[in-house]
Amino acid sequence: MQPKISVYIATSLDGFIARSDGGLDWLEHDSGKDDYGFYEFFGSVDTIVMGRGTFDFVVASGQWPYAGKRMIILSSTLTISSVPERLRGEVEILSIEPGLLAEKLAGEGATHVYVDGGITIQRFLRAGLVDELILSRMPVLLGSGIPLFGELDSDIALEHVETRIFDSGLVQSKYRRRDS
Repeated sequence: MQPKISVYIATSLDGFIARSDGGLDWLEHDSGKDDYGFYEFFGSVDTIVMGRGTFDFVVASGQWPYAGKRMIILSSTLTISSVPERLRGEVEILSIEPGLLAEKLAGEGATHVYVDGGITIQRFLRAGLVDELILSRMPVLLGSGIPLFGELDSDIALEHVETRIFDSGLVQSKYRRRDS
């Protein structure tokens, strides 16, 4: 059975996931009183797939919030010897297409996969593999930056599940892929 594949990500109101230089300072406008459902979501996940850029960003932060989860880094250039020693037993590095990875994870018993990182999310979307998209829109316009969405080969029909509005001004919508 194929695992459920989810995206949980924040964007600016104009659709950027980071500044052009990768900066995320605009996410820090919130006082941190609410986790916006992230911990519940994260608790349901058994596998995380992220791209090299996102992995490098997390490593540079000095924190590793993924302990206890299977972590797969998609990269054709990263090697285990370039991963900080403290994380070498925590991550797997693969260079594999999303469809083949989904099949591999299904065969290994994964049930819920969290995909993170702009390019990685775009690749999974283009492959038609994202089952659930939880999109938190922050009340800020950046004007430019790294977009969440990229070119698609065809439309991806989504079904709106719910939208929540938080006191901070964050608007979070959940969508699921509409099967044809």
